[in-house]
Amino acid sequence: MKIKDTFLASTLFFLVLSSWYVLRAVRNEFAVENYSQDFLLILLAFTALVMLIVNPIYSWIASRSNFKKIVIYCYSFLILNLFIFLLISTNLSDDNQLGRIWLGRVFYVWCNIYSFFVVSIFWVLIINVFRDSNSKKSYGFIMAGGSLGGIFGSEIAVRISENFAYSGIESFVISSSVLLILGLILAIYIFHSVDSRNLSDVVGGKWMDASYNIISHKDIRTIAIYSWLLTACMTIQWISAIPIIENFLQTPTERIELFGRIEQIVSPLTLISQLFFTYMMISFLGIKFILTIYGLIFIIIFILYGFFPSVTAVIFAQVVLRVFEYAFNKPSREIVYSQMNKNNRYKTSVFIDTFVTRFGDLTGSIFVGFVKFSGIVISMTPLLALPLAFLLSRTGLKIFSFKKFTNL
Repeated sequence: MKIKDTFLASTLFFLVLSSWYVLRAVRNEFAVENYSQDFLLILLAFTALVMLIVNPIYSWIASRSNFKKIVIYCYSFLILNLFIFLLISTNLSDDNQLGRIWLGRVFYVWCNIYSFFVVSIFWVLIINVFRDSNSKKSYGFIMAGGSLGGIFGSEIAVRISENFAYSGIESFVISSSVLLILGLILAIYIFHSVDSRNLSDVVGGKWMDASYNIISHKDIRTIAIYSWLLTACMTIQWISAIPIIENFLQTPTERIELFGRIEQIVSPLTLISQLFFTYMMISFLGIKFILTIYGLIFIIIFILYGFFPSVTAVIFAQVVLRVFEYAFNKPSREIVYSQMNKNNRYKTSVFIDTFVTRFGDLTGSIFVGFVKFSGIVISMTPLLALPLAFLLSRTGLKIFSFKKFTNL
């Protein structure tokens, strides 16, 4: 794989994640607000429902298009959505509190969809271009571009956090849309500069291929279950962290700044890991080790939340989980995806990274809601989730019982 191709892919990931991380802190603030109003579970349910509706539409478009058209259609649509939110926000009067509450709720749902689709579409490009055995060397550098984007986007979010109090989402939406427009321009350039002949072919197939493949193929189903359990565990730990954060930080500005600062800690550590340790971990310890150890990390985090709840524990959890996810687990999963056939690379990987993971979010929030409904002390939630963390490791181990993945 050419160095130029790797550099272009890394730069594109920088722009994509910069665009998302500008919005991430605001999304997290809306999560805190709706948790306080006991509305978060409903929003996560709507998110999963919208994902279920959007995925067949995406598969239908993908079946009749090549990747060049897919990325232009999807990114252009997301940019249009950002401008619609900007238009609505600027036309809401300051005294229309109900309107702003519902705008925040809709924006929260949309942000969850945005975050997964904008990144999933990028990774479809990567797993179709970087597929040979030597491509493992490129994944760390490509992920490093994303980490730099996370640092850049988080810094923008911190600097404009005070604007949230009087102008809402407007500054964040403008910044994010500019970055994604630049990303779309770069993606179009990549199509004309890299050896991407396979990106020009029509994908083919049917709109229901992704869900059918998960149901009918055992190996694909196992990967989907792994992603579902992973997101459920991540959601449980995040919802468990919200009341801890609320106890220490009272205002939205303080919380948005904290979320931005956490990103500024996570991103440099992730960047260093991606540049110097991702390839080493994948090559010497193996993807099997990386996928199975994740559950053990969650077990440690859940024990910390259960017995030593504090903002320090939350920061520690966010740093460890996010660094491991973006430096080691995510590139490992994408390498697994790259071994799938063409139809699964274009459709099933996106379905898993969008609907299945959003369903994992919903599962995790239902789990927390069930604990609250049962009258169990909410601080016990992480401890009750320990079996899920064990199942995550067990499922990661099962992925490598399939012959096609044993050489990774």
